[in-house]
Amino acid sequence: MKADKKSMLLYAVTDRAWLNGRNLEDDVEEALKAGVTFVQLREKHASYDEMVDLAKKIKALTDRYNVPFVIDDNIEVAKAVDADGVHIGQSDTEAKKARQMLGNDKIIGVSASNVKEAVEAEKNGADYIGIGAMFPTDTKKDHRDLTFEEAKKITSSVNIPVVAIGGINSKNIMELKGTGVDGVAVVSAIFASDDRYAAAKELLKLSKKMVYGDE
Repeated sequence: MKADKKSMLLYAVTDRAWLNGRNLEDDVEEALKAGVTFVQLREKHASYDEMVDLAKKIKALTDRYNVPFVIDDNIEVAKAVDADGVHIGQSDTEAKKARQMLGNDKIIGVSASNVKEAVEAEKNGADYIGIGAMFPTDTKKDHRDLTFEEAKKITSSVNIPVVAIGGINSKNIMELKGTGVDGVAVVSAIFASDDRYAAAKELLKLSKKMVYGDE
């Protein structure tokens, strides 16, 4: 499975901090039923064994819904469960090394906050770029907001898909219209919602409108 522009439309990133006693697989399946186009397992405080266990369960779901599934910053876990790939940050394993470790048939996504990082990531074999943070977010408190103009420069400087991340929700998603991004990556906008299905459904509709216009 590869990452294309359509798979960036609504990219769900997990965070068990929002579960309130619920089951992560159930929440992910609700989001997939609603049309989520990509899933990333991102659990910064989970052990290797926990990650492998979670990843196996989530992969069974994403396989069923035919949606790409990547692991955040853990090539070993990705290989152990045969995930579709990994997403890496600027401080994580560089894209070139990740590509060597995973091979050419896996997805590698890279976070970037400026043109230089985005161009470098594409050159090193990234399949897509995640840019942000677009708005203030509790998930990554140390990240500054990326301006509209900066986002536009990044999307026009690479030929691979670009997904926006960071504090995006149904109220501000349309502010990204015109940046050239191919979709949005969200955490709490889905998983902190009382109704994950309805939240994802609404976000997918808005993301399509933001990317493609009113057609």
